[in-house]
Amino acid sequence: MDVTRRSVLKRTLGGAALGSLAGCLSDPTEDGEGGYAAFFALWDFANQVAGETMDFENPVDTGVMGHGWEPNGNLTSEIASSEVFVYLDTPEFSWAQDVVAGLERDYEDDIAVIDGLDGMDSYLIPFGGDSESLPEPDYNHEFDPADITTNQYPYYDLRSNEQLGYWHIDHWHGSVPDVPVDDSVPVTAVFSDNQERVVPLGPNEAFQFDMRLADGASDGPLEITSHGDSVELSGLETGQTEIVFQLRHEGELVHETDVAPMSVDVVEEIDEEGGDEFHDPHVWVDPVLAGRVVDTITDGLAEIDPDNAELFAENAAAYKERLTAVDQQFQSLIENAERDIAVFVAHDSYRYVERQYGFELHTPVGVTPDAAESLEDISDMVDIVEEHNIDTILYDPFETPGEDSLPTAAEMLIENSSATNAEPLTPVGGTTQEWAEQDWGWVEQMEEVNIPSLEKALGAE
Repeated sequence: MDVTRRSVLKRTLGGAALGSLAGCLSDPTEDGEGGYAAFFALWDFANQVAGETMDFENPVDTGVMGHGWEPNGNLTSEIASSEVFVYLDTPEFSWAQDVVAGLERDYEDDIAVIDGLDGMDSYLIPFGGDSESLPEPDYNHEFDPADITTNQYPYYDLRSNEQLGYWHIDHWHGSVPDVPVDDSVPVTAVFSDNQERVVPLGPNEAFQFDMRLADGASDGPLEITSHGDSVELSGLETGQTEIVFQLRHEGELVHETDVAPMSVDVVEEIDEEGGDEFHDPHVWVDPVLAGRVVDTITDGLAEIDPDNAELFAENAAAYKERLTAVDQQFQSLIENAERDIAVFVAHDSYRYVERQYGFELHTPVGVTPDAAESLEDISDMVDIVEEHNIDTILYDPFETPGEDSLPTAAEMLIENSSATNAEPLTPVGGTTQEWAEQDWGWVEQMEEVNIPSLEKALGAE
């Protein structure tokens, strides 16, 4: 992990090296020990990784959502007295960016900063619009391999659904992104027939997308894992190799790009910074991307305290098993759902989850909290409720006017549509007094609140 202001910012005192900090986190009884995390989810992640080596504090009050929060008083000086600050480098948490700027300007000591968005550029969804949507396959048509158009087709980076380029007759337009060592890049292609119907791809479908190393290409840098609907390129060691795209029908090869192999570079790491004003910051809501944030925190703490690096890695691995369990629950939920759309009366905080699992939450407003919906927005939601026979609508418990009450828009929906029920769906940006008393973290909010609510809303009970 690169030690920079956007990842782990190390400050030295009197020319002391980073090694002078080694072990300083292992004794939480010393004055000044401990860390801060910018809001609930990061606080929980950081504590899970750190274990007993240190305690992180969350400056956001119980009952308040961290996204859109602004601090009172001189929080920068309080954070400066701790060992490390975990935040997201995005204007949606501008107060945290201001804190980091203040730390850089006024406190040139041994305070470290970990940006949870470090290395996440390829996964981020544009702030002002939807992420790219892949064309919907036609599952009702039986495709003949002779009708598939293979002289031109696009291919995509599945981290962001961004089109990377396209194959044209005998050459490429575009390229595959660099693959970091110990990381991977998932890629897919979209094939159509002569009637422009999109071919379903997958291990249980008639057609599969695949890749292989080009003849004579080095097999050292890259590992290729085929999933039927996509291929995962995993970096093993730095270097360059070449790959060939393939399309198979019932396991038999029907097309490959061997006349023009594509070059792939495996690099030590990608030089990326965090998000900017054009990206949705809610990566922590998606259990898969949450695991990447946990990895970033783990790497950051290990650089600050290498003596405890093994312990941090063990704690992170155990916690990521719990995140994987939530991921599996989401997958099962969607497989059993009656519909792939629900209405969420809140700001649009679930776009990464929607992209990950292939469903839609219709929201009346955008990504920013506290935006007010219009009567036209409510009318649109009523139409969706009626069209999809939705009985349960979803609301954010942090956007209600008071305890045991519903947002006004939710009440209006129940009064003016066939929906009869409303259930909470939290973006895990904060915690309530009740949840705090039960010691609920990110996983518990997902398993006890969000999964059951989505099951009702999507008809997966």
